[in-house]
Amino acid sequence: MGHELPKQYLPLAGQPMIAHALATLCASAEISTVFVVLAPGDTMFHEYDWSRFGEKLQTLYCGGKLRSESVLNGLLASELEPDEWVLVHDAARPCLARTDLDKLIAEVRDDAVGGILAVPVADTLKRDDGHGRILRTESREQLWLAQTPQMFRVELLTQALQQPGSFTDEASAIEALGLQPKLVASESGNLKVTFPQDMLMAELLLQQGR
Repeated sequence: MGHELPKQYLPLAGQPMIAHALATLCASAEISTVFVVLAPGDTMFHEYDWSRFGEKLQTLYCGGKLRSESVLNGLLASELEPDEWVLVHDAARPCLARTDLDKLIAEVRDDAVGGILAVPVADTLKRDDGHGRILRTESREQLWLAQTPQMFRVELLTQALQQPGSFTDEASAIEALGLQPKLVASESGNLKVTFPQDMLMAELLLQQGR
């Protein structure tokens, strides 16, 4: 992002970016506790006023170097029951719509494996040859872009993340167990802020009431 502040604290629509995701999660009656997994040396989170979220918001200073490490450490520190559902969400996805959150919970809560929010790929996909030239066009049929939240039971997700390997999201760890998480169609507006221009799009979406 080219900014000295960690991405989750960048100002967005008058608040630190992470506040928007927390507001959506904390407003859900289906969610009992919202854990924020922070780096052990994080000194910024408590510089902000989170009192509006009450005791529902809990901080865990156990983040790791990798996403998978942070999620696993958070699961172990949370002391949740093995059969409880947990939803893992990116602080860098501030535009999560309440309707998408509700849809995910409703469609996954009775599933044997769990599931994720995702959107079907709409653009034409090109694979490069390693030298900036098109090698071929890839079929986009049956391809989806994974989003968060991703929803799995505590015991299953803990087991999955304790496997050897590098996992870019929770679903990939579950897949490594030979299981098939459910795809729940979401909106493309649930974007992940990765580049500076994404901040402009996120601000517009939040102004429109996402």
